Amino acid sequence: MQDQATTPERGRQRDILNGAQVLSGQLGKTIQRLRKAYNLSLSELAEQSGVAKSIISQIERNETNPTLATIWRLSQALDVSIERVLATSDEEPFIEKTSRADTPILLSDDGKIRLAIVGWIKTVEWLQWYEVTADPGGVLDSDPHQRGSVESLTVTEGALEVEVAGTFQRARVGETLRYRCDRPHTVRCVGTEPAKAIMVVIMKAAVME
Repeated sequence: MQDQATTPERGRQRDILNGAQVLSGQLGKTIQRLRKAYNLSLSELAEQSGVAKSIISQIERNETNPTLATIWRLSQALDVSIERVLATSDEEPFIEKTSRADTPILLSDDGKIRLAIVGWIKTVEWLQWYEVTADPGGVLDSDPHQRGSVESLTVTEGALEVEVAGTFQRARVGETLRYRCDRPHTVRCVGTEPAKAIMVVIMKAAVME
């Protein structure tokens, strides 16, 4: 979401990347090539990135699958975008797995709504999705997304209410709310029971142009 999940840009990347993992046979070669292009030794890159020299060495030899948080730190030290570091052949098959313990969690200001970031970092600029868990009375206030963006909220347990520009609508189990999220919007857990939902954010949705 645009709130904690997407602003500021660097904060969003750090939150999303924390704990997730990437599987890429080209990752080690890319890190090594960029490091040598900057004439950096393993020790120098370790000092600049805060990643242990031994870990960088293992990454370059493709002996480990580093967390995306580690890759983010390396990309910052090498002054390149994380997309460039993660670039692989479109035809390369892969299977990616992230455990629940490693899934980043965002909290609402009141601490009663939790968003597990289950979306893929490579789609974050145009598609984001979350697993929402809410305690009774929980409120999640969100800033506007990019113009034309749409949010979809499918309730799997309990009941949730969405407010957009003074308009309110509730959804219960099996129901879905879709709404413009390019303006301030709020999600509330209504009733006396906890609620769960799947939230999908489509950035710059063509249907709203």
